[in-house]
Amino acid sequence: MTQVVILAAGKGKRMGAGLPKVLREVGGKTMIERVVDSVLESGVTKRPVVVIGYGTEIIKKYVGTKCSYVLQAEQLGTAHAVSCTKDFVHDADNVVVVNGDTPFLRPETLIKLVAAHEKKQAVLTLATLRLPDFNEWREVFYDFGRIMRNESGEIIAIVEKKDATPEQLQISEVNPSFFCFESEWLWDNLAKINCDNAQGEFYLTDLVKLAISENCKVETLVTDNPTEAVGVNTPEQLSLAKSLI
Repeated sequence: MTQVVILAAGKGKRMGAGLPKVLREVGGKTMIERVVDSVLESGVTKRPVVVIGYGTEIIKKYVGTKCSYVLQAEQLGTAHAVSCTKDFVHDADNVVVVNGDTPFLRPETLIKLVAAHEKKQAVLTLATLRLPDFNEWREVFYDFGRIMRNESGEIIAIVEKKDATPEQLQISEVNPSFFCFESEWLWDNLAKINCDNAQGEFYLTDLVKLAISENCKVETLVTDNPTEAVGVNTPEQLSLAKSLI
């Protein structure tokens, strides 16, 4: 069994006052509704789990009974958010994690992500995005983490923009943050993540580094559809998303 966790607890400070970020509309529908509908259409789970924090009641009002809800009382990062769901998804074989502010997430990508994960029997499978360049509207992806591979094509690291060398910044394969985890491995290793970073938060992406360092099997599903990877954190990115409808 696969369970899907949708991260939607953040306030979205850069979006301004008012609604939670995930309730901003793109094409006449809120972003969180778009993500939930894609998850349900994929059929990988019958009832996703939405992690909420800011604006809990209004999010429930919009999304309704399609999902289960888990409260992240303090927003301490993405790894912490996933850890809050353990009691709801611990019996799943696989746990997929996506963000509630990615309005163009496709059902077929979720299906392919889980299928690749199960076929390769990996502990962690992540989608990656290969871009032709960072020109025009695709410059929005320049801030994404870069996918580092060895000569055999295996993923060896995700290097965040702030840590990347000029040469690494030329890499046009990036991390859109669509993950599938082997459940037992996930719960065994989440507690190993620390918050020794500038934001003082627990980051889910640190599990990639951890898995690679322990020689665990990490697989990737490569996509070349940039629209799907668009996330919304600023008013400018919201405008971009609306222009891509």
